[in-house]
Amino acid sequence: MRVMRSGVSERERTMSEHVDAATEAFVAHRNLLFTVAYEMLGSAADAEDVLQETWLRWTTVDLGPVRNQRAYLVRITTRKALDRLRAQSRRRESYVGPWLPEPLLTAPDVAEDVELADSVSMAMLLVMETLAPTERAVFVLREVFDVGYEEIAEAVGKSPAAVRQIAHRARAHVAARRPRGTASAAETRNVLEAFRRAAETGDTRRLLAVLAPDVVFLGDGGGLAQAALVPIVGSAEVALLAAGLSRFGPSALQPAQANGHPTLVLRLDGRVDTVFAVRVEYGLITGLYAVRNPEKLSRMDHETPVSR
Repeated sequence: MRVMRSGVSERERTMSEHVDAATEAFVAHRNLLFTVAYEMLGSAADAEDVLQETWLRWTTVDLGPVRNQRAYLVRITTRKALDRLRAQSRRRESYVGPWLPEPLLTAPDVAEDVELADSVSMAMLLVMETLAPTERAVFVLREVFDVGYEEIAEAVGKSPAAVRQIAHRARAHVAARRPRGTASAAETRNVLEAFRRAAETGDTRRLLAVLAPDVVFLGDGGGLAQAALVPIVGSAEVALLAAGLSRFGPSALQPAQANGHPTLVLRLDGRVDTVFAVRVEYGLITGLYAVRNPEKLSRMDHETPVSR
């Protein structure tokens, strides 16, 4: 083997250049790839693992014949996320209490992209949890990222015709379960502020004024923090539960933006204790989601970039 004067072999230099080119492409699309994986998995920790696996696979690819690096990377990410999603569904069976997606502190500009904000919202991620793994992958790629049917077919290992059928089925499934009378960010913020004031003072009457009669409360402690082990349904029951937040005193609940939408964060001794997300329909809270599992709260200390 011929050795270069610098002491670096030609093969080593070629490999280094390949890794540099692969790194540049990966970094350019990283936020997109993270968003794809996160929307498929509902977990930032799992999404990061998928990105690591994607990167390792990407470094082995001959970049010369690759015409569309973005599409190729999305394909790898989708396949890795699908593998993890199938394994994840088995792990969920032993999860303690309700499972909720991992909340992300997001930048204000995420809310400006209404479709992106809707796709990463807690309410939509919960709807997507009801899809089968392949349906979820197809729905995310087609409806959120506008990936072509042929590209999706390569990513999920189906024919384009089959992907079209899966997309139609997934679209109908989501449409039947997604929030009705979706509120704007401003309306959600106003409803959440009314909820905050009522909860901090323990005013059940004012809480009942912002809760839908059939509101559902889900608490996720994951067995690591105290939380309701079953869903709590009904405005009277949820109002009573929310009124208990008054024991933490005024200003305990702070407004924030998570997953592209207004949320409330309960901090105790400077530490994030609970993230409250809401589903608002026709001006009332129909879903109240409290994430308390400490393993899911690390992404609330710094903004996580998401993009399409």
